[in-house]
Amino acid sequence: MSLPADPPRQHRTAYEWPDEARARQRPLRWMWDTFSFFLVLGVLAIGFSVWSLLAALLTPILPRQVGRRLGQSAINVWFSLFLFMMRVLGIARCDLTALDAVRDARGVVFAANHMALLDILLLGARLPRTVCIIKASLYRNPLLGGGRLAGYICNDDAVRLVRRAASALREGSNLLIFPEGTRYPAGQPGPFRRSFALIAKQARAPVRAIFIETNSPYLRKSWPLWRRPTFPLEYRVRVGPPTFVEGDAEGFCEEFRAHFLAKAQSPVVRP
Repeated sequence: MSLPADPPRQHRTAYEWPDEARARQRPLRWMWDTFSFFLVLGVLAIGFSVWSLLAALLTPILPRQVGRRLGQSAINVWFSLFLFMMRVLGIARCDLTALDAVRDARGVVFAANHMALLDILLLGARLPRTVCIIKASLYRNPLLGGGRLAGYICNDDAVRLVRRAASALREGSNLLIFPEGTRYPAGQPGPFRRSFALIAKQARAPVRAIFIETNSPYLRKSWPLWRRPTFPLEYRVRVGPPTFVEGDAEGFCEEFRAHFLAKAQSPVVRP
């Protein structure tokens, strides 16, 4: 496999992590951010629960393709509104413009680093017609009805997982996958699982790396949802060039990981 070189990039400066003690010296701002944070969590919880239950009722009624399109569109719109709300309230700054170039892509495997639970929300807001993989232990949870309606794929069996994901790609959906399979602390990426390469090879689909960069550890491993981070949260996304799996999937996975880690080590910048 030959991975195309990225174009030269401009000089970048690293994020400066905000200091919570300094933030508390501005009590009005601190109170506004705290209010906004819990308001957003409340809206997310209510909206997510209502749509999930409604989607669970629609799943056995609607034709498969109709339900999948509706589910994917609903997730895309909901995630977009959620990010918009965070921006308006001033608790988040996001540079997701790199995703605009692939917004109309179809049948692509997007392989992203997985730092926090917000990763799926950030990418789902700009990538319509996209399915993800859900753990078998969570797949039948009533609160994940929206994912089932959208055609998200259960990882109950490795062979069926590859077959279902490849079928979704051939039907025009994109697949968003985190090759590590779980969240890892910053600077400690885990091994990549080869399932994404097997899926791409079977579907003859291109693989594109997505690099998520942030100034905050919010919702990383062991960070509770309700624990207030320092604001504003800042996120930036970069997208790598398309590559195809040629030859052995295991070899592709190892080379892709090496390329991914080399590019992901660049400093994070302010949008």
